[in-house]
Amino acid sequence: MTSTTSTTTAAGRALTDRVDLQRRVPPFGGFNLTYLGIELKRRLRNRRTLIFTIAFPVVMFVIIGLPLGDQPLTGTPIADGGPSVAAYIMVSMAMYGAMMSATQTGAAVGVERAQGWSRQLRLTPLNPLVNVVTKMIAGMALGLLAVVATFAAGAISGVQLSAAEWIGSGLSGWILAGAVFTALGLLVGYLVPGENAAQITSLAIVLLAFLGGLFYPVSSMPDFMQTIAAFTPVYGISQIARAPLTGEGLDLLWVINALAWLVVFVAGTVWAFRRDTKRV
Repeated sequence: MTSTTSTTTAAGRALTDRVDLQRRVPPFGGFNLTYLGIELKRRLRNRRTLIFTIAFPVVMFVIIGLPLGDQPLTGTPIADGGPSVAAYIMVSMAMYGAMMSATQTGAAVGVERAQGWSRQLRLTPLNPLVNVVTKMIAGMALGLLAVVATFAAGAISGVQLSAAEWIGSGLSGWILAGAVFTALGLLVGYLVPGENAAQITSLAIVLLAFLGGLFYPVSSMPDFMQTIAAFTPVYGISQIARAPLTGEGLDLLWVINALAWLVVFVAGTVWAFRRDTKRV
């Protein structure tokens, strides 16, 4: 009788402890500004990545886009307020810089895995999805620097756009490219060893940029390449970001493409994070 009572009491205490633990789980899945601040500082302390992120798209714009500053992009002459080919390339290079900086988060995650930091996080009440979102915000902050630097270089060199074109292209390119490709970088970082994550993400960015028509209009590609481009992660976000310049209306298929890839990469990252830390 005593043994049964003790067992019942112990079970009751265990249940109470578990309930108490559940009540101590913080709101919003554990999202907090302290953890976000740590992630931001870690990204900004990597000076080599910062220099490359800011310098590469600016240099590429100066080499490729600047000589085309007097060529109109559409039927509207530049003197009448039409955008130039240089503006088109400026937006493309800014997006490429945002994509590169965003995917570098994957390499950082690979290092975290090697050090055991990912499994340490699983011991906390932090929700895996919130962990992914926090890292995405940090990666997007780095991508913002690339967009601002490239747009500043374009403005200084004489690129003329309306306020709506500057804001529309800049915000859409940064938010979409940063979110989608930070999620891709995280997915790669959780799936492959740390020393290989950077190489894989860099190669993926180059291939996807060419296949998705980031550096040239998709309409100039062969028909079969246009079909392939429409299903790549770069296609939707690049078309949306350059729509204010080309004068094309917003196509629903572009939005679906961008959001579908974002959902796929985020869901894959959450799954990979759980899989990588399931031994905890």
